[in-house]
Amino acid sequence: MVVTKTIQVETRGYTDFVDITRQVSDAVAAAKLSCGIAVVFCPGSTGAITAMEFEDGAVADVRRALEEMAPESGDYLHHLRWGDDNGHSHVRAALLGPSLAVPVVQGSLQLGAWQHIVLIDCDTRPRSRRLLVQVVGE
Repeated sequence: MVVTKTIQVETRGYTDFVDITRQVSDAVAAAKLSCGIAVVFCPGSTGAITAMEFEDGAVADVRRALEEMAPESGDYLHHLRWGDDNGHSHVRAALLGPSLAVPVVQGSLQLGAWQHIVLIDCDTRPRSRRLLVQVVGE
């Protein structure tokens, strides 16, 4: 069986981190599958999904690492083509990836003790993100 749900998330942009674990867990529970896999996907090229410990220090560390790898003030050819300011946003999202797969056992996400599912909005403005959660299993 395949069940697809959507999650709507409002973000602040500027590498905003949003814990979406509860919404994904609710989507898995609503699917009423006992065993399978849940995939969370962020349509769009400036949003990313990851799993991490969601606490202020870890968030700051990841934000700093992203700034070092793809600095906001860098020169990006994307700016020249489209005349916008979010070349670094596209690079950051591409490095992190748009999706995450999590096993489901006995109807529950199999996350580690401190692990959360996190949306990272890398864009340079607030956005309304529509995420897809697809649960596949039995």
